[in-house]
Parts: sequence; C-alpha cells; structure tokens
Amino acid sequence: MPQHTIKRYDDELNELKERILSMGALVERAIRRSMKALNKFDTERARKVIDRDRAINALEVEIDDMTRSILALRQPAAGDLRFIISTIKIVTDLERCGDLAEGIAKAVVQNQERPLTNLDSMNSLSDAVCQQISAALDAFARGDVGAALTCIEGDQKVDKLFKALQRENLSYMIEDPRLITVGLASFNVGRNLERIGDHAVNIAEMVVYMVKGHDIRHVDHDTAAALISGKMVDNDD
Repeated sequence: MPQHTIKRYDDELNELKERILSMGALVERAIRRSMKALNKFDTERARKVIDRDRAINALEVEIDDMTRSILALRQPAAGDLRFIISTIKIVTDLERCGDLAEGIAKAVVQNQERPLTNLDSMNSLSDAVCQQISAALDAFARGDVGAALTCIEGDQKVDKLFKALQRENLSYMIEDPRLITVGLASFNVGRNLERIGDHAVNIAEMVVYMVKGHDIRHVDHDTAAALISGKMVDNDD
C-alpha cells in the first residue's frame, strides 16, 4: 500500500477515535447537566438537555457512516478491524447514555410541580456513574486494559448505591403514600443512572476486546483477568 494511502487510512482511524471521544464528552455533559437541573429544579436547563440530545444523535449517524466507509474501502484486518467493531458497539452505548440523560431531564420537566426528593443519595449515585463513564472513555482513549478492568469492577459500587437509593425511596413511600408519585419518579431517575453505569461497563469491555481480542462480556471478572493475563486460553475446544 502506498505511503500516502497508509497515512490517509491512519488519519481516518484517528478521526473516528476523536469523533467517539467527542460524542462521549457530550454524553458526560448531558448527564451532569440533567442532574444539575434536577438539583436546582431548573426546567429551562432540563429542556436544553433534551434539545441537545439531537447533537449526540447526529454524531452517532456520522460515526456510523465513517465506520461503514472504512469497512467498505479499507477492508481493515486484525487490530484495526477490532477497533472498528469496538467503535460500532461503543457508539451505540453512548447514544443510549444520551437517551437516559435526556430521560432524567424529562423527569425534571414532568415533575416541576413536585420536585424529587432523596437528592443526596441520587447525587452519590450520579457521581459514581459519571466516574464510570469518564473512566471507560479514558480507557478507550489510551487503550488501557487495566483501566478498563478497574471500570468494570467499579460497577459493584454503582449497584450498591442504586439499591440503597431504592430502599430509601420505598421507605418514604410506605411512611407517606402521598410521596408515591414522587418516589416512583425518583426510582426511574435512579434506574436511568444505573443503566448508564451498565453502558460504561459495556464500553470498558469493548476496550478489552479492542486491545486484547478477548470477548469478556459474559464472563466474571476473575475469568476476564485470567484471559487477559494469559493464564487461561480462549479457544473453541
């Protein structure tokens, strides 16, 4: 392959990576802004989050077009092919995170007459989830398998915080049935945050596949670590 063609190909892969990271930055911003709107009962800010979800969706379409073009014209193999496959999966997870952040913003608008409660617990969950998304994207940017595995382990903290929030919600609703509507809305916001955490794990798992070629989506953490370290052979026997 001529040198100038190789350079163009490398530029296309780098541009694709930058687009993914740009989309990730928009998603992180949407999560933080939706939670800020929730804390301040700011429906105007919430509506901006809803409107700006179109930018995330537009980047998804652009990235999909780029991956299709690279697959058709460059016919990537080995590591490059794994990178392309990973970006296809990651962009889907990021788009879903954007939708979930939009869902939180919609909850702010829909419950403006009765603002949600349990904000301290919800903010703790949100902080943990934002850390997860940031860690997953950083692992992708650096191709860092160790960081990806740490992100995957971090999902345990997210799950514990989510369960604690739901127990708190349930207690409030049992004590005062008038809080059932608000409690259910809080439950849905918590569920959205927990799902964003799950998507962060998905992204981290694709980083492992991108770098090492191991699909760890349906194995436990110890097995994944053994595969990556070479202590376990990944074959079809």
